[in-house]
Amino acid sequence: MLDLEVVPERSLGNEQWEFALGMPLAQAISILQKHCRIIKNVQVLYSEQTPLSHDLILNLTQDGIKLLFDATSQRLKVTMVDLRRLKETAIAPTIEQIDQSFGATHPGVYNAAEQLFHLNFRGLSFSFQLDSWNEAPKYEPNFAMGLASLQIPHGAMVKRMHIYTGNNLQETRAPAMPLACFLGNIFAECVDVLRDRAGPLGLKLRLLTAGCGPGGMADGKVRSLERSIYFGDSCQDVLGALGSPHKVFYKSEDKMKIHSPSPHKQVPSKCNDYYFNYFTLGVDILFDSTTHLVKKFVLHTNYPGHYNFNIYHRCDFKIPLVIKKGETLLGHKSLQRMNPACLRWDQIQEMLGHPMEKPVVLHRSSSANNTNPFGSTFCFGLQRMIFEVMQNNHIASVTLYGAPRTASQARPESSSSSH
Repeated sequence: MLDLEVVPERSLGNEQWEFALGMPLAQAISILQKHCRIIKNVQVLYSEQTPLSHDLILNLTQDGIKLLFDATSQRLKVTMVDLRRLKETAIAPTIEQIDQSFGATHPGVYNAAEQLFHLNFRGLSFSFQLDSWNEAPKYEPNFAMGLASLQIPHGAMVKRMHIYTGNNLQETRAPAMPLACFLGNIFAECVDVLRDRAGPLGLKLRLLTAGCGPGGMADGKVRSLERSIYFGDSCQDVLGALGSPHKVFYKSEDKMKIHSPSPHKQVPSKCNDYYFNYFTLGVDILFDSTTHLVKKFVLHTNYPGHYNFNIYHRCDFKIPLVIKKGETLLGHKSLQRMNPACLRWDQIQEMLGHPMEKPVVLHRSSSANNTNPFGSTFCFGLQRMIFEVMQNNHIASVTLYGAPRTASQARPESSSSSH
């Protein structure tokens, strides 16, 4: 059994590691992988067909801990602990011990549907189960004007504990990422696709970082920076805007070349194009091997059930679009924005129109002999964007491509701010 410290409205952990509210999913999985000899039998629970309708859960079955992550932001929202597991190695906590540890609070509330008493503190709640089903009726709210539910009955056993932010477990939201989770990385608060009527031009990223940068002491503040990168930018431009990538990946082959016009006439390159992988941003940037200029952007949604799940953090990106409805434009041509990470492919087609060509089937595997348990995805091309669609109709990634910026186009200066 794990020996853990509970901090209401903040975390569950010990000296080696901590599950902090607001922690990104990838960091929690990294902790579990690092301590796999101690923390065993971990399940990833999610809704396969409607992944945004239910929390994404890391279930530590051996230790009775469930980590509930917000399905959209993929940050830790609630930590649930099954306190009945304490019976294996220790005595389950009593109401007196809980009162001594966390102080006074409002009277307990009885939930008839669950037949549980809930004792709520700020950022922390305990659920008690009655000894006998026969006791339940006298704690109904309509019995004796509800006075019986003002106190936890004698003999009630602690069943579970929840750690969350705020005063109401049902209304809690995943908080902002705590400072301890930055670990020298930059994260994307949001990403806007820059485009004109012809198609994408580049990205504008609102970045979050902690501390003062190289050579400076951390001052306990989160800083917000805005950076823009474009097609045709050099490696130096990208490094100056975003810093060093987590990884540089060289393409061994171009599997999509067969779909280009006259692929047999294309001169083979002696060098391979390469990606800058920014995992905490959820962004890949492809450079041409000859000119070393940006030629593609790949934005990842990090849905569970996809082959690349947990490699990238979710990229919260928005694309400006001309919204059409039937044969008429909504009064006039107005540029609006959509977030593909929160939309299904059929909803996107209602805004963009339907592709003229059949999709390209993409099958990923680590080697020629390995199978992909999640199945193939389908790639549709629309308005110089390639949408990778999963079998549940959600978007796995969006690839942007377009004409490089001309020499006459000045590169805007990056702006920064702090909060």
